[in-house]
Amino acid sequence: MAEGQVGKICFSRIFEDEDLAVAIERRVKEWDIKAGVLFLIGTLKNVVLGYYKEGVYNHIRLDFPLEIASCIGNVAVDEKGEVVIHAHLVVSNEKAECFGGHLLEGSQVGATAELIVIEGEGVSLQRSFDEKTKLKLLKLS
Repeated sequence: MAEGQVGKICFSRIFEDEDLAVAIERRVKEWDIKAGVLFLIGTLKNVVLGYYKEGVYNHIRLDFPLEIASCIGNVAVDEKGEVVIHAHLVVSNEKAECFGGHLLEGSQVGATAELIVIEGEGVSLQRSFDEKTKLKLLKLS
């Protein structure tokens, strides 16, 4: 377990045609946030979701307009001090059918996306590679 305080709260609009994963990471780096939580809503022209199975993420690509019903994640750093965004999202089509998974690069923003990041102060969130799972797992200190 780890405990800290709420630092700054940052808001950003992500614009049409931006890659959602890349845009989130860029804004978090611009805000110099090393630990925190994120929330996001908006629309996508397409999405690339990851489904983790046996040490790898299977890529699932949906090439049609989608509503981001929910996106939540966290911000940490890896062993080299580089920012790592870990976000999961649920998207829905025009029939309200939902799809979910890990946010991967290649998801193109539709009309807009609205990002909120809450910084954690006094807490260190680090991801380090785990040989068994082949994932960078969260270490709290």
